[in-house]
Amino acid sequence: MANARSPAASGHHAASAAALFRSQIEAAEAEGVTRDDMTLRLTLGDVHKLKRDPGIALSDISFAGGVMRFLGVKIEPGGVPASALDRGAT
Repeated sequence: MANARSPAASGHHAASAAALFRSQIEAAEAEGVTRDDMTLRLTLGDVHKLKRDPGIALSDISFAGGVMRFLGVKIEPGGVPASALDRGAT
């Protein structure tokens, strides 16, 4: 399982969590990973930040069917010590 750790989770807060996750998703997609194969495994703190970020467009975040998604990528909240983008089996 390939993961990309969040700079926010590593203690670097130069950009918003949303901007960091967006760049990771776009980079993975550019390498051929589909958004359906990706999962954002986020700390509860980062989930909270995404939900409350006024800079996120309504079209970028959804809660349909009991599943939270950011840019079409499923979010698994909590249960991790640091937020990371799981690229799926690559």
